[in-house]
Amino acid sequence: MLPDWAYAVILGIIEGLTEFIPVSSTGMMLLAKKAMGLPDGFWDTFAVMIQLGAILAVVVLYFGKLWKQVIGLPTSPEARKFALTVIVAFIPSVVLGLLLHDFIKEVLFETPQVQCISLIIGGVILLFVDRIAPRPVEHDAMRLSLGRALAIGLFQVLAMIPGVSRSGATIVGGMLMGVEKRAAAEFTFFLAIPTMLGAFVLDAWQSRDQLTSGTIPLIAIGFVVSFLVALVVIRTMLAVVTRRGLAPFGWLRIAIGGAGLALLTFA
Repeated sequence: MLPDWAYAVILGIIEGLTEFIPVSSTGMMLLAKKAMGLPDGFWDTFAVMIQLGAILAVVVLYFGKLWKQVIGLPTSPEARKFALTVIVAFIPSVVLGLLLHDFIKEVLFETPQVQCISLIIGGVILLFVDRIAPRPVEHDAMRLSLGRALAIGLFQVLAMIPGVSRSGATIVGGMLMGVEKRAAAEFTFFLAIPTMLGAFVLDAWQSRDQLTSGTIPLIAIGFVVSFLVALVVIRTMLAVVTRRGLAPFGWLRIAIGGAGLALLTFA
């Protein structure tokens, strides 16, 4: 049995590796938690809260572009439109997230079989969409139409089912709406900032009794590790999506989901 800090490092690595690639960081974290025999409660809260470390990597890597939009809000219509597209895409998750938060955390998080089946189904969908997506008509993640942004936000709602990747759902939604795959991936990164910040704040408040002098250092470890790993993964993921599309992630989901089901069935 490992010390708690070692589990925090392992889960931080998994979070950083999987938050932005279309394989479901939530599903991977749950399966890893089950495999390591970690109890429910704090470690579920830990899995949500360290996502903010991965999101910070987006802010760092895109700081120049994002800061330009922020300072341009008072004078630039383009900057205001970009902010509005993120807000519009964010709203569906806010509404349903608040309504279904407890059900998702307490019920769906307890069923690793759902995670594995979702991974397999999602993998098949990625392979399919990679082939049938329409020719892109929008190529800039910061210049999407409000209608396409809302559609991507509605696709993000699917990620409330553990095992359905948030990045996978939004990239697929973007591609089906005619957004070029790299731009769809980048908009996914931008949309993740308010989405995961909101999840962090909500979970921190509802689980505030678990934030003690003994658990906060573990969260800090996971936060830092996920941030450092995500810095590398974001650039790598964009390169893979640009050159090879979603197929590599589709096959990866199918392999992980199939292995997980086999282990759950025969272990």
